[in-house]
Amino acid sequence: MQSTREHLESVNETYFEHMAHASGFGLKLIFAGFACLLHGLFPSLCCATGSKTVKDLHDAMVVNRVKTVDCKQS
Repeated sequence: MQSTREHLESVNETYFEHMAHASGFGLKLIFAGFACLLHGLFPSLCCATGSKTVKDLHDAMVVNRVKTVDCKQS
């Protein structure tokens, strides 16, 4: 398993930069989850909110990321 220091170096972020980015992604995912629940109850609401949020986060994290990340999953 990769150490915290190695992971932070691989993404070229400080601890607090990483905390801010990861927390921002997490909050956006929570928002998207609530939008999906709302859509489940009321199909006419939030029709694309969840999928658009996931696509935007994927683009930010994977497609447009300049940093090299090799975070092995445990």
